[in-house]
Amino acid sequence: MHDIIDQLEKKRAAARLGGGQRRIDSQHAKGKLTARERIELLLDEGTFEEWDMFVEHRCSEFGMDGKTIPGDGVVTGYGMINGRLVFVFSQDFTVFGGALSEAHAEKICKIMDQAMKVGAPVIGLNDSGGARIQEGVASLGGYAEVFQRNVMASGVVPQISLIMGPCAGGAVYSPAMTDFIFMVKDSSYMFVTGPDVVKTVTHEEVTAEELGGALTHTTKSGVADLAFDNDVEAILMLRRFFNYIPLNNRERAPVRPSGDPAERIDASLDTLVPENPNKPYDMKELITKVVDDREFFEIQPDNAKNIVVGFGRMNGEAVGIVANNPMVLAGCLDIKSSIKAARFVRFCDAFNIPVVTFVDVPGFMPGTSQEYGGIIKHGAKLLYAYAECTVPKITVITRKAYGGAYDVMSSKHLRGDVNFAWPNAEIAVMGAKGAVEIIFREDKADPAKLAAREAEYKQRFANPFVAGARGYIDDVIQPHETRKRICRSLAMLKDKKLENPWRKHGNIPL
Repeated sequence: MHDIIDQLEKKRAAARLGGGQRRIDSQHAKGKLTARERIELLLDEGTFEEWDMFVEHRCSEFGMDGKTIPGDGVVTGYGMINGRLVFVFSQDFTVFGGALSEAHAEKICKIMDQAMKVGAPVIGLNDSGGARIQEGVASLGGYAEVFQRNVMASGVVPQISLIMGPCAGGAVYSPAMTDFIFMVKDSSYMFVTGPDVVKTVTHEEVTAEELGGALTHTTKSGVADLAFDNDVEAILMLRRFFNYIPLNNRERAPVRPSGDPAERIDASLDTLVPENPNKPYDMKELITKVVDDREFFEIQPDNAKNIVVGFGRMNGEAVGIVANNPMVLAGCLDIKSSIKAARFVRFCDAFNIPVVTFVDVPGFMPGTSQEYGGIIKHGAKLLYAYAECTVPKITVITRKAYGGAYDVMSSKHLRGDVNFAWPNAEIAVMGAKGAVEIIFREDKADPAKLAAREAEYKQRFANPFVAGARGYIDDVIQPHETRKRICRSLAMLKDKKLENPWRKHGNIPL
């Protein structure tokens, strides 16, 4: 018995040491934590239950039979974040560069299967050189097994990827199918083909950071949602983010009571929108002034800045917020913003999070680059997402809602539950100047007459009452009472039940 216990302790010590102290020191020298240190920081103290510590690879090719390390390069198990269950895997770069083997993949699949059975989120801490080349197709099969779990878990339990080192080749497709991707600046990167292959094939000179670093994916590609300065900041922010999401698709996000009164009014909102309709204002100011305690967790803040998405709380309840941003491109919808917002709305719908939409949109972005890029299909993604969405939807039109973009932004016609407008809201096919130039094109040579027509058009349509007369908006509210009216609406919609017709799945315009 003593021999078995001694053997057990030796294996545990070997697993905890990973690739050895020298490689651990190398990891620290790069400013990176080890796989176990990351889990220790992520989970509540003393809650981690590790699985498969003794798993070893089964490869005998290329001298691998003499190189076995307990755990095989990934730490897996479950624990708690702020008292709520979560499953986690953390790849260990000190063991074979975190390369994925058949056994490594089996460990990840095992906890993902269990997470789906019990209804708990999966967090992956990625730090891997890719597939273990010595195992050939077995490692590729392992990746495919993980991909299949990603797909089956999608919309069932939240999946979050934290890229904390390299993630290249086929490995990138597992994080790509998760709900959110966070990265660490200067130490993490993602790309399908590395700089050397790019240079060989396309003759482009590019560094790993330029090709797939955190800044690239949070500002240009939109692949990643947030980038942080180091491992510690990334993990602490992930813990904060976790508070906004439910454990699975059958539960609601946790309620966090606040001392911020639901009936609070903010008089400063009455002067937020400038009198000049062409002058921008900061939509984020509105968001922070209506959510609980001014706390707004923005997602993808550096990508497609003409639309703002993120999480906040209203009277303690988590809500997803989507808002046009007049500060960038006048708040127009374009390809990137449509994709960004559509994916966010679909996440909220999948996980029972109400959606609050603030609208100030002059339309879709014109131009050949947008048309050639497929704005028709990409814009339809946002339309589809809102139309399919069955969670409570509350919309506030703050200024402009023109053309097809009015329809797309959670209008009453797309089953918006409560639709408000501020007194200066304009709901029309287009702005007064453009409309008059089309309707009264015969008066173009007479500027005075055209100006009179424009004034007439503004008086007739540059207000929310035409839409109100048809029931397309439920009420015209004062800006200062926006928080109060949203909180009351959310309380009324708490037990909303709405189901779409049965189908295997829809065919969203991808």
